[in-house]
Amino acid sequence: MAFENLRSNARAQILLGLLSGIVFGFLLQKGGVTEYEVILGQLLLTDFTVVKIMLSAIIVGMIGVFLMKWAGIASLHTRAGSIGATVIGGLIFGAGFAVLGYCPGTAAGAFGSGALDAAIGMIGIAIGAGIFARLYPSLDRSILNRGPFPAETIPELIGMRQGSVVIVVAVLIACLLYFFEVLGI
Repeated sequence: MAFENLRSNARAQILLGLLSGIVFGFLLQKGGVTEYEVILGQLLLTDFTVVKIMLSAIIVGMIGVFLMKWAGIASLHTRAGSIGATVIGGLIFGAGFAVLGYCPGTAAGAFGSGALDAAIGMIGIAIGAGIFARLYPSLDRSILNRGPFPAETIPELIGMRQGSVVIVVAVLIACLLYFFEVLGI
């Protein structure tokens, strides 16, 4: 019941979003991934800090969402994807990443810590998102909808129970993180 009240309270949702964003930015800052040199090192494959932080976040998020769904306090709202939308989105994201040197999350964290280049990048991200939102209704969606994915989730795609997939993926990621530590990367 308390979760239903929380979900229907717009102010609480805004406050939770703000607090989550602040915690996210703080953790990005503490992890060092808001530093341009770390991002550049990742792109040059000389610094794997970003990969390690993202893999750690995937484990925590994956297990957390699974447990919340299992407990009945959250539900998934997936949307069908396609190869066309993924490729177009990846190209736009990659171009922005290459030009700015930050992804949206690290740009927001760097902006929060006072980086001027990230501030300019955040303005560009907002303008780009606005342009896309404005043009979306008139886009030729035949390209975006080309090659629909055969399933909406990985468990659905491979025919395994969600809990089994969570365990297997968590173990694989933990092994990969251990491998990175052993190699010193």
